[in-house]
Amino acid sequence: MRQTKERESNCRLAVDIEGLAAMLSCGQMTARKIAEDAGARINIGRRVLYSVQKVEKYLEAIAE
Repeated sequence: MRQTKERESNCRLAVDIEGLAAMLSCGQMTARKIAEDAGARINIGRRVLYSVQKVEKYLEAIAE
């Protein structure tokens, strides 16, 4: 299997679980729970990504 290259970007549409956990400053299990509650999971073949926009929208809604 080929390794995914890391590319620098200021505007990310979707991230993997490690990127999401880093963005949220929490562990992978907590990040996965937040993404599940937000409905942000994106499956592309065997790869799983999470929509940053949906997670941000969910966090704004529960913060109020």
